[in-house]
Amino acid sequence: QVQLVESGGGLVQAGGSLRLSCAASGRTFSAYAMAWFRQAPGKEREFVAAISWNGGRTYYADSVEGRFTISRDNAKNTASLQMRSLKPEDTAAYYCAADPGVGLTRNQRSYPYWGQGTQVTVSS
Repeated sequence: QVQLVESGGGLVQAGGSLRLSCAASGRTFSAYAMAWFRQAPGKEREFVAAISWNGGRTYYADSVEGRFTISRDNAKNTASLQMRSLKPEDTAAYYCAADPGVGLTRNQRSYPYWGQGTQVTVSS
């Protein structure tokens, strides 16, 4: 198993940047694909980005492609989401998730492990 704790959320003006971090506990972090999802008030949780176990493959939602960058450091058991050119519509609770499977997917059901979330608010 793996336990996940997100940090780095906050309030930022439109056009600004934030970097989210996800700290994982457990010795097998490198065996998991990692992903970020987000949920805005009144909306369903949606996929943001995913990264393969070794960082060799990444996958982004169209809405964040070119603005967000997902990365990981297996030596430090962390995954990160660098967010740039933030827009008010990026406002949401952001969650990191871990998938022990070999694929790279946007399907939430493939991720059995979730953090508690961190709030990102982008003001206009």
